[in-house]
Amino acid sequence: MTTSYDCSDPAQRSEGLTAAQRAVSLKQCIVLPTDTVYGIGADAFSPQAVATLLASKGRGRNMPPPVLVPRLQTLDGLATDVHPDARRLAEAFWPGGLTLICHAQPSLTWDLGDALGTVALRMPDDDLALELLRLTGPLAVSSANRTGRPAATTAAGAAEQLAESVAVYLDAGARTAAAGVGSTIVDATGETLRIVRQGTLSEERLREVVPGILGVDAPDGSAAPSSAGGSDPDPAAPAAGGNAAGGPSEERASTAGPGTSGSSVTGPTPAGPPGDDAAGSPRAVGNTPEEPTA
Repeated sequence: MTTSYDCSDPAQRSEGLTAAQRAVSLKQCIVLPTDTVYGIGADAFSPQAVATLLASKGRGRNMPPPVLVPRLQTLDGLATDVHPDARRLAEAFWPGGLTLICHAQPSLTWDLGDALGTVALRMPDDDLALELLRLTGPLAVSSANRTGRPAATTAAGAAEQLAESVAVYLDAGARTAAAGVGSTIVDATGETLRIVRQGTLSEERLREVVPGILGVDAPDGSAAPSSAGGSDPDPAAPAAGGNAAGGPSEERASTAGPGTSGSSVTGPTPAGPPGDDAAGSPRAVGNTPEEPTA
């Protein structure tokens, strides 16, 4: 059984956060709101949990999920050799709709998929998401949809696609501000930063902070190759070597959802077109432009 919590009610919000934290510790998947779209999340440091997330979406290891973080300082804990311009962008636009593809810390024992030594990172501008991240630590998060289908902007929409592959749904209302558009993804693994997917943050705003950033349409040879995956709105799909996720697995998350209050959620799990990557990072752009990142 899957459980949904109406987080507009203070009591259910508290119970939902506790249930989601427990589900993450049990290597199960959860659905959470972000400032762009709803995302499906799992423990970023559990290969089993990440594999379950990818299997729930119908994705392979070539589309690693991005990682959502609770605070700016986490950037240096998960990434190494952070480009000074990437740091400027994070300071200017985090929390917010910006996903940065960086070189992953080599000492971290995680498996987000075929990330080529990179990781896509984002700090969402959503109070509930940030409160959960402070409880769980970094989460691998992709848009809450089956690959090939539109990213979910409501918890009910996510449940229609993901059904009981998710243990806990945190319902915080419709995501209308970004109109279902994922985060903007920037590859920061080369000498010059490059936008690999246009999202909620415009190129013009990014240029106000980093004038030399290359746009999506810049000639291929003008920027250092990136190693991240594409953006499946999985809001943060690693493109330049995106190290944001784990590999696919035939295994599904347990459907037993903790908590007693809330309603049972069921629904079909159809395969479909690309959605959004709640985290969003595109390198090989495995997770890039088809699905928005959460």
